[in-house]
Amino acid sequence: MDRCGGCGFEYDLDSAPGAAEAIVDGVAQFAAVVRTAPEVRRRRRPELWSPLEYGCHMRDVLIVQRERVLAARIMDTPSFDPMARDERVEHDGYAEQDPDRVALQLNEAAFLFANVLARFERNDWDRTVMYNWPAPFERSLRWVAVHTEHEVKHHLLDVRRQLEL
Repeated sequence: MDRCGGCGFEYDLDSAPGAAEAIVDGVAQFAAVVRTAPEVRRRRRPELWSPLEYGCHMRDVLIVQRERVLAARIMDTPSFDPMARDERVEHDGYAEQDPDRVALQLNEAAFLFANVLARFERNDWDRTVMYNWPAPFERSLRWVAVHTEHEVKHHLLDVRRQLEL
């Protein structure tokens, strides 16, 4: 994917070193929405997660991506199972979690992920992983960083759009 049709995000792998800052900034905005959105637990449509559920998902994405990146720095081309994003909503009780805690956890997860990216040496960016969603494909850590930035921006836009419903 070079460009996301849903949000317009451009996958520029040369911008990967700036992804950490963009992720932290985007997550700060996301956390503010989770803290202040009216009826944060309400799904505006049955098929859409609530703003709180999106916040929990984004927190978990950042935690999972951090672990994936750390593994890739010590193993050659590790392969990862999909994170079971839809199952986590129920299994972790996303809709029942405290919005203020989720906002704090979102920011902390972003800082933890950004810290790992900030510690990369030049060659680390080109290390690879087998990324298994939506289909198995070998990706560089540049792509993982940029894709994670995309996840933040895309899901923040999802939440803002649904708050307009």
